[in-house]
Amino acid sequence: MTDPIAPWPGELVSVGSGEVFVRSAPAPGGAEPALFVHGLGGSALNWTDLMDLLRKPPADRPGEPALACEAVDLPGFGFSPPPASGRHTIDAMAESVAALIDRRGRWPVHLAGNSMGGAVCVRLAARRPDLVRTLTLISPALPDLRPRVLSLRLMLLCAPGIGPWMLNGVKSWMTPEARTAGSIAEVYADVRLMHPRRRAEEVAELVRRDSLGYADDVLLAAGRAIIAEYFRGGPRSLWRDAARVTAPTLAIHGSHDRLVRPAMAGHAARAFRGARVVVLPRTGHVAMMERPGLVAKEMRDLFGAARRPAPKVAR
Repeated sequence: MTDPIAPWPGELVSVGSGEVFVRSAPAPGGAEPALFVHGLGGSALNWTDLMDLLRKPPADRPGEPALACEAVDLPGFGFSPPPASGRHTIDAMAESVAALIDRRGRWPVHLAGNSMGGAVCVRLAARRPDLVRTLTLISPALPDLRPRVLSLRLMLLCAPGIGPWMLNGVKSWMTPEARTAGSIAEVYADVRLMHPRRRAEEVAELVRRDSLGYADDVLLAAGRAIIAEYFRGGPRSLWRDAARVTAPTLAIHGSHDRLVRPAMAGHAARAFRGARVVVLPRTGHVAMMERPGLVAKEMRDLFGAARRPAPKVAR
């Protein structure tokens, strides 16, 4: 197992009335812009290895452009301060990501999101199609009437009065190392695929987050936002948004995902127009971390298909 690269550097970027922290990977001139959005409890660090693969032209595909990759810490997560509005809804997060794309001034972008970030990206792609060139969803947290055990645990955690008590209890009897190990076991199918240095980075980030007075409140508020979307019906539901997406779409699910049922891949295939839907074998909830090479290949196939002109229809 070779040593992984260091996390990409970042900076705070003003978006509307607040700021978000954005990590950027250098790319050659002419690279196409791409933006990555993490899931609940995650950060821009989740995309380090995938960004490294996509920022360089692939050796087996000469002439294919590289990507100018950026990954954002959603408001209140990672190094981003909590939003001044206090809103942690999926709508509010999508507005922040859209404002970042507008601020960067290079669109449309190749947009990718994992879990909660996938829900954010679906909403953005449906409401601001002008900003999105392609859409990649990795185990997106879209409404499921048959949630898994870990999803039900999230609902319990977010119940009024229970969440803070549970989080404080876990901190009092579990070390950061043990909590990190538990989280990795939940989102990886094979925990051996996480390099020890990456594990150490996750522990350090958890310790840093524990020192922030707002971190638990943000986590619980964002968790409640996901649950609210599960019960939202009508024209503003996430599945209705999925049907509105016009960008070429790739949905990646893990065969051993403990949070999002792999069977939801079938629902995604029906909901997104002409989407390519893939279930990766022996993969958990964070495929971009566990199997970045496979994810990069699938994404490059999506980009290549999106660049090809549509076939002419005989009249």
